[in-house]
Amino acid sequence: MGEFDLIDRYFKRPAARSPLGVGDDCALLAPGPGMQLAVSSDMLVEGRHFLSTVDPARLGHKALAVNLSDLAACGAKPLAFTLALALPGVDEAWLAAFSRGLFSLADAHGCELVGGDTTRGPLNICITVFGEVPAGAALLRSGAKPGDELWVSGTLGDARLALEVFRGTLALPAEAFEQARRRMEQPEPRVALGQALRGAASAAVDVSDGLVGDLGHILAASGVGATVDADAACGLIGIPAAAAPDLALRRSCALAGGDDYELLFTAQASAAKAVIEAGRRSGTPVTRIGRIEAAPGLRIVDAQGAPLVQQFAAFDHFQAAA
Repeated sequence: MGEFDLIDRYFKRPAARSPLGVGDDCALLAPGPGMQLAVSSDMLVEGRHFLSTVDPARLGHKALAVNLSDLAACGAKPLAFTLALALPGVDEAWLAAFSRGLFSLADAHGCELVGGDTTRGPLNICITVFGEVPAGAALLRSGAKPGDELWVSGTLGDARLALEVFRGTLALPAEAFEQARRRMEQPEPRVALGQALRGAASAAVDVSDGLVGDLGHILAASGVGATVDADAACGLIGIPAAAAPDLALRRSCALAGGDDYELLFTAQASAAKAVIEAGRRSGTPVTRIGRIEAAPGLRIVDAQGAPLVQQFAAFDHFQAAA
């Protein structure tokens, strides 16, 4: 099977929103009047971002999910995406499952594949996603102010617990492991919540490299500091404490685990009702875990407000092992 046969069979679909999609030298996109185009790219590399044993349908889902999560953090509505795919060979069963997982999530969010590239090489998936957001309404990292409350969506730490099982450093009961593995391999981007938070949140970022590290982006861009309640964050782990009782491990997974793809955002205290309503309308739980402060730096405390001596480090692509 040649390159263009592969594209035609597994990835070519009629474009409904795009004036011109797959098959020409460029795709064409037309955001609505008064809208801004939001664009983000993410690359997934075998052995660095995913294991060779991952179900290809879940991998297709995750490849797009991590990009949609960036749109969510901006408060943008998905429009379309491009796919650049390096494959060691043409495995039709793998391609059928991968494209099924990819398009299932794409269809759920009305996001069209409008172009890309394929080549032979080590398995590598790069997606560029395009969305739209009303002019001036995008959620940015730079809007946090002292006195804002710090919120996070959904659950934290489960993906890291699954990774520790794969590394052989942790054992989980079968049901708990499958739950954690699904969070690791098939995260749900919080697209509806991101759009619902426009006008309520003051700053936002998606949690991809760990809450502490990604919060650092907001603090740096906004020129502020923060205090985080480690135990409030730890309480958002979906795996029961009885299955993974080590408190230090659970705190580490919640605060520095990565691969959560939840939204971490700030909002004025007076906007708390609006934030809770945004969570309700989007069907996404939201939890307060801290506050933004004028004093620079990040302070991590326990439920009683005592500083933690435990250190937490964010994921770094050029330092951390897969």
